[in-house]
Amino acid sequence: MVNFICKNSILTKNKITKLFKIKYPIIQAGMIWCSGWELASAVSKAGGLGIIGSGSMYPDILRQNILKCKNATNQPFAVNIPLLYPNIEEHIKSIIDLKVPIVFTSAGNPNIWTKELKQKNIKVVHVVSSVKFAIKAESSGVDAIVAEGFEAGGHNGREETTTMCLVPDVTKAINVPLIAAGGIIDGKSMLAAMILGADGVQMGTRFVASKESSAHENFKNMVLKAKEGDTSLTLKEITPVRMMKNKFYKEVEELYKSSPSKEQLLNKLGKGRAKSGMFEGDLEAGELEIGQASSQINKVFTAQEIIQQIVTEFNSIKSQISLVNKFN
Repeated sequence: MVNFICKNSILTKNKITKLFKIKYPIIQAGMIWCSGWELASAVSKAGGLGIIGSGSMYPDILRQNILKCKNATNQPFAVNIPLLYPNIEEHIKSIIDLKVPIVFTSAGNPNIWTKELKQKNIKVVHVVSSVKFAIKAESSGVDAIVAEGFEAGGHNGREETTTMCLVPDVTKAINVPLIAAGGIIDGKSMLAAMILGADGVQMGTRFVASKESSAHENFKNMVLKAKEGDTSLTLKEITPVRMMKNKFYKEVEELYKSSPSKEQLLNKLGKGRAKSGMFEGDLEAGELEIGQASSQINKVFTAQEIIQQIVTEFNSIKSQISLVNKFN
């Protein structure tokens, strides 16, 4: 595998860069309350693939974000759609009408919309957390698959499979291009994911702490202070979600001591907690969705700086591997 890496320009010429027509196989995840048009366009202009996170947007807000993104960059960008979103038909219509070139789907059955989107010449990518769902996604006709380990922030798989274990297994099970996600934060982890078989990587947590992210400054600052063990996967009876261990999280853990029903957990969660925490900056009562790799972030950079740092580190370490391999 080392020989393969050292002899090929996998960073700029591979299946993902060709599929999306981008410079680097670096995808910014479509995160709720954090990834609007400003972040998506900045990532795309820097050579990656920026994604607008539609899960926290009303249909008219999504249309505005798509139009602003198209005005801000002539580079490809995508929209992420959680398939369980209540206004999905309106979102799909906006995507088709405004000619968004790429759609990432998650949290649902990709069979429902993949065919219609592809008929409109839109590339479709689906996010999975297991080999079983990767195989199902490929059978639905998607162009690529994101295999996301449970290190990732936000809503997550019930399998609790790490990225390092998930990526090799999915690689062996599918033929379409594979994007690794979960715990990938820099050039080192990107190279590791590609050695394991990924064609590209998706990063969410790293881009939360970017200048263009729409996350509240309070949330960004909390991410910068995060240490190992400051996040946890919880609320598995509803939808597993990785979040910061803030006051709300501790209240949920206290509730678990009484063996709560699903209804009691839903009542505790209520509505609008992710917005109040991530977008409005309530660090105590809000739901602060972030990945385990937040412990490795200590500064806010622009999207362009983040992309360049990843590329520089990736190439540096790849060269070191090449040098070692040369003398073995």
